[in-house]
Amino acid sequence: MSSEEALGSALSHWLSFNSWWLLLPFIMLLVVAAFIVAFVLLLYMISPLISPKPLKLNGAHVVVTGGSSGIGKCIAMECYKHGAFITLVVLCISVDVSKDYNQVESVIKQAQEKLGPVDMLVNCAGTSISAKFEEVEVDRFKKMMEVNYLGSVYPTRAVITTMKERRMGRIMFVSSQAGQIGLFGYTAYSPSKFALRGLAEALQMEMKPYNIYVTVAYPPDTDTPGFAEENKTKPLETKLISETSGVCQPEQVAKIVVKDAVQGNFTSSFGPDGYMLSALTCGMSPVTSITEGLQQIVTMGLFRTIALFYLGSFDSIVRRCMIQREQSKAADKRE
Repeated sequence: MSSEEALGSALSHWLSFNSWWLLLPFIMLLVVAAFIVAFVLLLYMISPLISPKPLKLNGAHVVVTGGSSGIGKCIAMECYKHGAFITLVVLCISVDVSKDYNQVESVIKQAQEKLGPVDMLVNCAGTSISAKFEEVEVDRFKKMMEVNYLGSVYPTRAVITTMKERRMGRIMFVSSQAGQIGLFGYTAYSPSKFALRGLAEALQMEMKPYNIYVTVAYPPDTDTPGFAEENKTKPLETKLISETSGVCQPEQVAKIVVKDAVQGNFTSSFGPDGYMLSALTCGMSPVTSITEGLQQIVTMGLFRTIALFYLGSFDSIVRRCMIQREQSKAADKRE
């Protein structure tokens, strides 16, 4: 072989080798695309197993706890507009849903005898407190768990047997965005709302074979009498953090949560912030649509990056308030 032929052969091998590396990104792109297509097809195949049929509210019996005002009252009115029969626990039937299970069970039984089996239960009874951890009276931690957690456990326990027998039903837990992220001033409130998430996930896994679907609603600050009362004692840090997002109207919240519950969606969120929080905190939560699962997969990294900026901003607010408070104390001592 002449030197020219050897050089040509070497050049040919070099070009062939480098052409392979040039094509590698395109090959990887095709593999990723094929994986995504296969994943979507898989979700499409199993979607009938995870997509419940919508519940018809017309003629349905809906029980709402904490329905005397605020979000609960608006949810009851929204369901009534769609033709549902409504039982308002606390307003029409007075009972403390957090104290005595037997009493709650008796009240639910009376409601079912008058209006028929419960088709949808809305657990909206709740209370809030906003204060620094060391300023919260110890018994208030217990009160928060009794009202916000057990106040949802007891009514749910009272309706679940009949729902299983009928192979249908909807159960809604009204949590809060403070049940997705722990914030300054909510050391008593947030844990009681976080607890609802754990209950909902475990309950959904038990109830799904019986065609019973659970929804957890995470409303932001909402213009209700309870919110106005909470603002009276809210620390400055909590107020400043809360101001980074707007205040919703209870009627808006009611429309969204009722729609999500009827559809059988596990999560009900509000606005861009709520959507981001729900995607970030989805964890092992069930999904009820292909779109929901894909959105969570695609947006998780981006939303985590955005969340880090939010957390940095919140920490900055807390730090500034602490410095201002210490400077004020020092000035008072000098005087």
